[in-house]
Amino acid sequence: MSQPPANQNQPGKKSGASGLLRGSSVVGGATMLSRVAGLARDMVLARFAGAGDAADAFFVAFKIPNFFRRLFAEGAFSQAFVPVLAEYRQRGGIAAARELNDRVAGALGGTLLLVTLFGVLCAPLVAGIFAFGWWWDGSEREKFYLAADMLRITFPYLMLISLTGFAGAVLNSFDRFAVPALTPVLLNLVLIAAATTAGGWFEPRIMALAWGVLAAGVVQLLFQLPFLARQGLLPRPRWDWHYPGVRKILRLMAPAIFGVSVTQISLVLDTMLASFLPSGSPSWLYYSDRLTELPLGVFGVAVATVILPNLSRHHVGDDPKRFRHTLDWALRSVTLISLPAAVALVVLAEPLLTTLFQYGEFRPRDVQMAAWSLRAYSLGLLAFMLIKVLAPGYFARQDTYTPVRFGLIAIAAKMVLSLAFVIPLNYYLKLGHMGLALATACQAMINAWLLYKGLRRDDVYRPEAGWGAYLLRLLLANLAMAGVLATALHYWTEWSDWSWQVRAWRMGVLVAGGGATYVLVLLASGLRPRHFGEMRNAE
Repeated sequence: MSQPPANQNQPGKKSGASGLLRGSSVVGGATMLSRVAGLARDMVLARFAGAGDAADAFFVAFKIPNFFRRLFAEGAFSQAFVPVLAEYRQRGGIAAARELNDRVAGALGGTLLLVTLFGVLCAPLVAGIFAFGWWWDGSEREKFYLAADMLRITFPYLMLISLTGFAGAVLNSFDRFAVPALTPVLLNLVLIAAATTAGGWFEPRIMALAWGVLAAGVVQLLFQLPFLARQGLLPRPRWDWHYPGVRKILRLMAPAIFGVSVTQISLVLDTMLASFLPSGSPSWLYYSDRLTELPLGVFGVAVATVILPNLSRHHVGDDPKRFRHTLDWALRSVTLISLPAAVALVVLAEPLLTTLFQYGEFRPRDVQMAAWSLRAYSLGLLAFMLIKVLAPGYFARQDTYTPVRFGLIAIAAKMVLSLAFVIPLNYYLKLGHMGLALATACQAMINAWLLYKGLRRDDVYRPEAGWGAYLLRLLLANLAMAGVLATALHYWTEWSDWSWQVRAWRMGVLVAGGGATYVLVLLASGLRPRHFGEMRNAE
């Protein structure tokens, strides 16, 4: 069987922009809840661990399984699996989709088990690759061994969260977006519980967080299984590498695996460089990255999650007009959100970090240093979001090679830029961590531009009318918002001296005032919400 069987009783759905908007709203709302819980988690972690040696060791031990997760859950696998599952469902119905799920679950689960066993048994070796500077520097050796000990506990999270990602991809393919989007809330709640209640059970206290990561992986996987069962999609894993669907997914994954492998080299270089930088650098990068991930996760990922199965259906249904319009809608939507988010993060970097994290072990110097990397990351926020919605334009057509090729070019540029930025910034200004963030932003800009040009070159996407006026409205609204925020900060300067209550209400005023200014200027310029819910007849 080289193709799923035809099924005339299983017509493909055609979703308009209003359907995409509803789906994005569901995912965005659930993800917003997750990100709010994530901010609460990071506030607890900042108070619990601060930005010292123990925190650095934990963030590296937590980062390593998340690196590999991008291969098995969110990267090469999902990009290949979702379009193939959409094809099987479209042409063969639910029975064909179930059969594919069973084989994929067996192949993925078996591979993850082997990788996890290697990571646990060889934890010092893996930690040595990612944090070579700590092993090299005898004075940092204790931090290295702490990271290796925690890695033995956190590495199984890779298998658990990757299987959770597989379950979420299945649910998303059947337009069940809420449960996968809500699942990350459980990670945040479990880590909060570990930090607030279990710290006294371990020595050192930071080990409580490592066990919290492992527990969170179990909880997230168990949470999704009943919903799969309710849909009749709970897989019965079968080890069958010769099944045509599995082989097709592997074939589509091959270039993406290569690209992700190179991405890992880039990330290993970042982590390794950070291990040579002053103590606290990995933690400063973590906290600033988390704030950048808030708008990216709430909206960018939400839109990308919704459009991939829709684009896949439009491609299978041979409907290029709806395909183009779906991409255009997604690009306008993420631009609407990413630009003001980036401006706000740049202007409010220090007040925001102070309000959220400057308590307990997180000191004013940590705020100042994290603010520099936050501003650098924010410069690439628009590009990060554009990648999320441009890449599905390739994956939905089962083209995994082209995005990888573009990604390799961007990664090569980043590796050069990392060294070019980090060395002088660290030597002259002691801001080497900012250089890493700036190189990451540049990588995203290069990658987004290449993806966009590729879609234009292949005539897969053409900008629809009105982009010039739309961008002008966004420019005016962002300038007005930045002016309001900068004026307020001119008068409110003593953030470190205020209590958390005063910080919170003043930050709330800034966010509300800036947001209101942005919306009012857009409305005054003629933009209306209905413009994002309408879709012209694609015929």
